[in-house]
Amino acid sequence: MLVVAALGGNALLQRGQPLTAENQRANVRAASAALADVVRAGHRLVVTHGNGPQVGLLALQGAAYKPDEAYPLDVLGAETGGMIGYMIEQELENALDHAHPVATLLTQVVVDGQDPSFRNPTKFIGPVYSRDEAESRAKAAGWSIAQDGDKWRRVVPSPAPQDIPDLRVLRLLLDQGVIVICTGGGGIPVLRLPDGSMTGIEAVIDKDAASALLARRLGADALLLLTDVDAVYRDFGTDKATKETWLSPQDALQFNAPAGSMAPKLAAAAAFAVEGGLAAIGRLEDATQIIIGAAGTQVSDKSEGKER
Repeated sequence: MLVVAALGGNALLQRGQPLTAENQRANVRAASAALADVVRAGHRLVVTHGNGPQVGLLALQGAAYKPDEAYPLDVLGAETGGMIGYMIEQELENALDHAHPVATLLTQVVVDGQDPSFRNPTKFIGPVYSRDEAESRAKAAGWSIAQDGDKWRRVVPSPAPQDIPDLRVLRLLLDQGVIVICTGGGGIPVLRLPDGSMTGIEAVIDKDAASALLARRLGADALLLLTDVDAVYRDFGTDKATKETWLSPQDALQFNAPAGSMAPKLAAAAAFAVEGGLAAIGRLEDATQIIIGAAGTQVSDKSEGKER
């Protein structure tokens, strides 16, 4: 099977952890052990990942310079794609005893300049703050901010991914048996101009939405949306919480889930599954069990998944 595995932010940084290279390296090492098991089970693998904390940190560092010297979000997205991709590539090679070629590809993703998210930014990036500190920083830097759990964070435009022009290169690598790390942070957001050329734009694309598009365009057999929760739960966080082992694409789209956490995963799973693929949501360490239907929440048109 060709498996696209989308790593949630917890694969790189546990919530509340300092954003240090050491912490990220330790988390990536654990993630790579789970991904190596997928490869050993005989599957071809494409890995995607988020970059919210990392791109936010780079943006904060850029604020130390004059406004016209700070790099835009598309360039920061490319920087984080290289940084995180390097760590995953190295740790995955180590976990596989260098028996499989692994490569990181900085991936451009086309968006629509008229996407409504440019008027209503919702994508969380950077560290969490108290409300007072977030409001102070927003006033000083011209940020938009929103509540994230019991904290506050910066939010930026998150346009829907439209196309992945680097698919030709991805297919060449896959045809040669390469494990590919790509579409990091949702990909580098670009606009396609009327003359066919491309240029970057200030945004951060949702990693799950971009991963679903990638999986569809590659004709993947499975899309794994891997996080730190073992499955999708109805009434999550309450005494009535109930695990869902199977959802149809329609169920997933109508599921009542927080917009900043599980909702994007459910939407991405539905977008992939509606075309006949198997999408699943669950814990990173359960990846191989999720593929065979023994863990996580399956999202597919096949009602037999209900029987687990």
